[in-house]
Amino acid sequence: MSRPALRVAVVTLFPGMFEGPLTQSIVGRAREKGVLEVSFTDPRDFSEDRHRTVDDRPYGGGPGMVLKAEPLYRAIKKARRPKAKVVLLSPQGRRFDQAAARRLAAAKDLVLVCGHYEGVDERVLDFVDEELSLGDFVLTGGEIAAMAVVDALARLLPGVLVKAGAAEAESFTEPMLDHPHYTRPPVWRGREVPEVLLGGDHAKIAAWRAKAARRATTRKRPDLLQ
Repeated sequence: MSRPALRVAVVTLFPGMFEGPLTQSIVGRAREKGVLEVSFTDPRDFSEDRHRTVDDRPYGGGPGMVLKAEPLYRAIKKARRPKAKVVLLSPQGRRFDQAAARRLAAAKDLVLVCGHYEGVDERVLDFVDEELSLGDFVLTGGEIAAMAVVDALARLLPGVLVKAGAAEAESFTEPMLDHPHYTRPPVWRGREVPEVLLGGDHAKIAAWRAKAARRATTRKRPDLLQ
């Protein structure tokens, strides 16, 4: 059997959270085809006590708990293949975007570490290549962020999307949103599909879509045009 285009090892305290999202739709299809391989490693399996403790109170006091260094380090070491890139999902990370998705999809081997509680022992970051965040908000843990990253990467892998070139035509591939889309019927509740899309002139359709994409970006995400 040929090697998957991308192997992702997820270090998580809650591997059961991934059972549904990563077995359905495009991600599930990528895994079934053998293009994407996803595995899970639980830091609790590397705990040093019978209670499988992976967190502790922070030095200096303060609210919450912190993921301990040793179980997390050992889980990363177990999950990491040679030359694999290790990414910590953290609200302190650089914002994940389509450019990052393309870069990580080409990595061949990837370890996604799901942060939790108030964070991880800072010393573990010596064994992490980069931190990524979905945005300026806080989730309960990094699992949902890891699912989003895997989903974004899966659709970029060869042979995953049914229509060739579909990934290149989506929002954020260029610094602009996608153009509006319409389908049958041509009139729905008094709202008509733009006439140019019904005419079959591909040059005119391409020009309309380019202008419509810019209008949508100006209205919804003007920051992308700056």
